Amino acid sequence: MIRSILLAAGLLFAFAALGQDARLAQQYYTDGEFEKAAVLYEKLFEQSNFNDYYFDRYVECLLALEAFDDCEKVIKKQLKRDPANVQLYVTYGKLFERQVKDEEAEAQYRKAIEMMPQDQFAITKLANAFTTLTKYDLAIETYEKGAAMLKDSQVFAYNLGELYRRKGDSAKMVESYLNSIELDPGRANTVKAIFQRYLLPEDYEELKAQLYTRIQEGPANDFYPEMLSWVFIQQKDYQNAFRQLRALDRRLQENGGRVFRLGEIAASDRDYAAAIQAYEYIVADKGPSSTYYIDAKREALRCKRRQLVEGYDYSREALLQLEAEYESFLDEFGRSKVTANIILEEAELVALYLNDLGKAIAMLSDMIGYPNVNPTTQAYGKINLADYYLMKGEIWEATLLYSQVDKAFKEDQIGHEARFRNAKLSYYAGDFQWAQAQFDILKASTSKLIANDALDLSVFIMDNLGLDTTATALQLYADAELLVFQNRFDEAFLKLDSLRQNFPAHSLLDDILYLEAQVFKKKRDYNRAAGLLQKIIDEHKEEIRADNALYELAQLYDKQLNEPEKAMALYETLFIDFSGSTFAVEARKRFRQLRGDNVQ
Repeated sequence: MIRSILLAAGLLFAFAALGQDARLAQQYYTDGEFEKAAVLYEKLFEQSNFNDYYFDRYVECLLALEAFDDCEKVIKKQLKRDPANVQLYVTYGKLFERQVKDEEAEAQYRKAIEMMPQDQFAITKLANAFTTLTKYDLAIETYEKGAAMLKDSQVFAYNLGELYRRKGDSAKMVESYLNSIELDPGRANTVKAIFQRYLLPEDYEELKAQLYTRIQEGPANDFYPEMLSWVFIQQKDYQNAFRQLRALDRRLQENGGRVFRLGEIAASDRDYAAAIQAYEYIVADKGPSSTYYIDAKREALRCKRRQLVEGYDYSREALLQLEAEYESFLDEFGRSKVTANIILEEAELVALYLNDLGKAIAMLSDMIGYPNVNPTTQAYGKINLADYYLMKGEIWEATLLYSQVDKAFKEDQIGHEARFRNAKLSYYAGDFQWAQAQFDILKASTSKLIANDALDLSVFIMDNLGLDTTATALQLYADAELLVFQNRFDEAFLKLDSLRQNFPAHSLLDDILYLEAQVFKKKRDYNRAAGLLQKIIDEHKEEIRADNALYELAQLYDKQLNEPEKAMALYETLFIDFSGSTFAVEARKRFRQLRGDNVQ
């Protein structure tokens, strides 16, 4: 027993000493003290039963010291000891190459490949040795010969894909990676990630060409159409992606799941036409038996609505057609807690775009009374209902509904939204000090949008209340804002004209121009709106509306007037000259997107 304990203690001491020497050798190597490192690595190599790592480090130290003769002796000695280790010929070749003896080096590299054993692990190690020396052609040759020796043409396909990527041979890289998926379908997501990271736009065309060829050669293979649809998605060509997934869905007799997910991707990227096509395929071809039927029908409606509203180019006939589709949906699935969100959307369409406030109010009044309706959906219904009451001039009904939501969701974002709108209602009514106190509280809201709007209104009230002993001018402006909110544009313009005449030198002049621009935006007269915003930038660049005007004018050129160069110039001015603006971050992001940068 004592002998066993002594033996164990001796082994522990030996391992500890070995570890200490290894750490010291590494430190010398890192510090460039190769002579000291060489002594230790030689010792470690012998003590560790000829460990390959210590041998390689010992050789590297000798090469760094240009002790070529000693290095050659060490390599020859190791070759004699382990002649089956073909990587040693690569090390020998590296020695010759360091001495600019290229022919001798090449001979050793060729010898390594010629003597390579029929063993997958050994082949991989040899190819890795060549790869470390950036000898990609030799590594490729190693894998190709190894595959022939193993009688498996695809066994090294993934490794070859990586080598061709490093060489910059996109066609061969694509071919090899596709072969690797054929060998192991589980690699598909890894290969997609590699393609996303390394393929250039023109390389995707090569990938598509190879996929088309493989589809023709093996039409029964389901992976290639799926991969091709993935390529189209990367190129944002959702129409062609849909064609591939539709064919796959039909052939495999699926329930539309792939197509539905494509619809979601297209919708999030605002390609509403492609999203609608995907959703309507599920509705028409799969019918009510599909688990995606109701979701597809609902999302198609939402996309049609966004397509109209965000496109800023809609007719009353198109709006009425969409309203009819909403009604058809509700007739099919009923009006209950399940369809409450759809009712919320239709009411917004009816109130804000078809200007039928009475119908919208009736719809939402019914919806918020449905049994067991989701509390958040009900709260949004109350906020929108309050807005529509305010648009009709029924102030008391509006403030009552805002207050209910504020009380029920005091610490939530929706509660902050209700409080903000209630405070703005007080601002319309002329209770400026109370409204400002509420805006000051809401500056700390978790919602960035509410916080920014609250900050703007707080500063606006403070600036304009301090100018007069009365709040007459500010009240005229608030009255005009309420009229604009109520879509009573002619009355709003009369109110603003009165403000100009009675207070010709007031600092509200830039705000008057800004509000008039909002009216013309609502009326979709974008050129008139742009002219008014430009006037603010030219004549009131020191006023608080200057950054708002810059951002809104940039948005008009960007989204409605299709003049991206002008939009870029305005975005750039905003984030450079108004870096403290709440719009600066978004302006910089959009500027970079228009410039073509890859910004998410």
